[in-house]
Amino acid sequence: MSAPSIRALLVDDEVLARLAVRQALATHPQVQVVGECGNAAEALQAIAALQPDLLFLDIQMPGMDGFALLRSLDAGTTPQVIFTTAYSEHALRAFDAHALDYLLKPIDQARFDQAMAKVFERHWPERYELASESPQPYLQRISVRVGEHIRVVRVDEVDWIRADGNYVHIHATGHAWLHRESLAYLEAALDPQHFLRIHRGTLVNMDRVQEIHPLFRGGSEVILRDGTRLRLSRRFRERAMQALGQH
Repeated sequence: MSAPSIRALLVDDEVLARLAVRQALATHPQVQVVGECGNAAEALQAIAALQPDLLFLDIQMPGMDGFALLRSLDAGTTPQVIFTTAYSEHALRAFDAHALDYLLKPIDQARFDQAMAKVFERHWPERYELASESPQPYLQRISVRVGEHIRVVRVDEVDWIRADGNYVHIHATGHAWLHRESLAYLEAALDPQHFLRIHRGTLVNMDRVQEIHPLFRGGSEVILRDGTRLRLSRRFRERAMQALGQH
């Protein structure tokens, strides 16, 4: 039995922009587009009438912008929101407005699919399934918000990732960046041929591992090429050793 539809409303003053979202949604039949709006005033009426689960929302529109639209909604009735915009400088405000994701135009399908994975995980936490029969591509880049800017980190530059509540710290090229994703999401989105869970709060790039040192009471320590020392817990030890070539 197929999962029930997620009801989506498209809000953008550009017809071609709404068409681009529709085309990107073509590979996600779990989503039903229930309406389109060209401005925030129309969107307020449509949200009240249609009660969508998800908004694809432009920021800069004639009259009321996307942020003002969200402020006009009752907190208990606000759908999930994915901002779609041509301007990267609004990313900080978008996440502060509790947007699920922030997509830059023109829309990239792989990046769009990542955003939809968040939608499905939030909507069906126990039964999320990808619509496509073919596997989704693993992440190649991670966009990290740094102040008012977005820094793009190549996945092959990442040394290790540490959980911090619902967020993570991504360690790469001698820096550490706070990123608004969960460790569970990144573990699923990164290629398991390269990234390995060694602790309930730690993912490591296996290409960075140089040594494994045994510790007392069955524990171990992973030493990276830059000298970083990470705990390898007993729970993940057997799988980690197999992945690192010890059988």
